Amino acid sequence: MSRVAIIGAGAMGSVYAALMADAGHEVYAVTLWADHVAAMQEKGLRLSGYSGDRTVRLHASTSTDGMGVCDLVIIASKGGDVEAAARAALTLCGEHTVVQTIQNGLGSADRVAPIVGADRLAVGVVGGFGASLVEPGHVHHNGMAIVRFGAYAGLQEDRLDSSAEVWRSSGFTVSLFADLNRMIWEKLLVNVAFSATCALSGRTIGEVIDDPDLWSVAGGCAAEAAAVAAARGIDLQVGDPVEHVRKIGSGIRDARPSLLLDHLAGRRSEIDVINGSIPREAAKVGAQAPINATVTALVLAAEKSFQR
Repeated sequence: MSRVAIIGAGAMGSVYAALMADAGHEVYAVTLWADHVAAMQEKGLRLSGYSGDRTVRLHASTSTDGMGVCDLVIIASKGGDVEAAARAALTLCGEHTVVQTIQNGLGSADRVAPIVGADRLAVGVVGGFGASLVEPGHVHHNGMAIVRFGAYAGLQEDRLDSSAEVWRSSGFTVSLFADLNRMIWEKLLVNVAFSATCALSGRTIGEVIDDPDLWSVAGGCAAEAAAVAAARGIDLQVGDPVEHVRKIGSGIRDARPSLLLDHLAGRRSEIDVINGSIPREAAKVGAQAPINATVTALVLAAEKSFQR
């Protein structure tokens, strides 16, 4: 079994932590949410939903101090926090440690690599989980459809595969990708379809799919992202991008994306690296992405009243 640290044990990170601990790995869950840490320390971490209902014991803390070297470090923080998380990971890294960064949107791995070293870094995307924190110490998920990893630059194939094996042994189905752009952008299609539309409307993914007006916006965001990817020469292999995101979303109809959860909690979101990334990438190829630009502006306007 492996020693695994998960930095950013929010909703998604807690799902990873619970399933890995349940599989017998020695898991360290790190989050700044003190109430969540206290609940995990006192009662364990409860995971409910798609994979069943269980409570597992693991190590929980608000910092990485004193944890020692780990075999695998997973940076599951929000995009804006990845550099701080990467610096916190340094004390956990030994000669053979693999660091995996898993965020929504674009650009996180480029900020993590200079800190932890590009040759130890794997980039991951996950999707179809629909994870949410029910209360401190309790996380729920609606599915677990996509888990993909690829080497950022220089990470040896055997080390990439050994890090992926931690996930496989914990019940995740993992695919390894050589084409990072394809891997990241195929996940980004789903993010841009549902993130802003759910946050702005207050609806679940299934409710967005069922509402013709909302679906026209969600599908338009995905279609724009696919067009930008094509213009950049990225070979997406999803067929019709709008039908692709409909299919993925239909598997987690009751899920509320992290952007909606952030707004419900009065937190600023990751909109800039999700829908907001599409107009920036479009400009690089002389194109525009007006639907994504509009929903990004609306989300940012809504967040002006948020305090954090």
